[in-house]
Amino acid sequence: MTDLTAKNVLILGGSRGIGAAIVRRFAAGGAATAFTYAGSRDAAEALATETGAVAIQANSADRDALAATIASRGALDVLVINAGTLVMGDPLTLDPDAIDHMIDVNIRAPYHAAVEAARRMNENGRIIVIGSVNGDRMPFAGGAAYAMTKSAVQGMVRGLARDFGDRGITVNSIQPGPTDSDMNPAEGPMAAMMHSFMAIKRHARADEIAELSAYLAGPHGAMITGSLQTIDGGFGA
Repeated sequence: MTDLTAKNVLILGGSRGIGAAIVRRFAAGGAATAFTYAGSRDAAEALATETGAVAIQANSADRDALAATIASRGALDVLVINAGTLVMGDPLTLDPDAIDHMIDVNIRAPYHAAVEAARRMNENGRIIVIGSVNGDRMPFAGGAAYAMTKSAVQGMVRGLARDFGDRGITVNSIQPGPTDSDMNPAEGPMAAMMHSFMAIKRHARADEIAELSAYLAGPHGAMITGSLQTIDGGFGA
């Protein structure tokens, strides 16, 4: 297990699913862990009690609130940006405000969060953004806007990796494929269709994504930067 003892870690979007698994993994590794949540107060409080992590209510779509939350945690060693939202459907009928909100949460928030964290981040820090294999491949109708947000993350991490590299700060994206969560349950109505695209025909577990996050945050991740770490069972192969 990667040792993260005494690392100052903030996870944006940590109360459920992949985010909660990341909180558990970093807390188990000895990190001083805090996480944000938007509306899932009961889940957040239960996770904080379970792990000893600090739960902070913060809306990632509110740039000022997000910046204040990051600043309140001092000099971070690791920032994991997991907060995201999904809007899918016919682009001719989707609510434009819902699309704009998704752009705020999936693109604007990760950029501003990464920059704000880097202002005071310790040398050799880590910035990890949870993206999606849909940044590479969108094999069905209705996902154009979502895929656009995840492709934007790809360009962002490549650019910020160069901007922050002289301080040893790495910036990477983890790109999960179908992962068992409230948003995309392993037994959900789209599971069989998703598995048909995959070499390993199952949803990933959230703890598998969390373990990759810990690897990138640990000492063996020091030379991995500007990368897209795909973990999708061959969905995009």
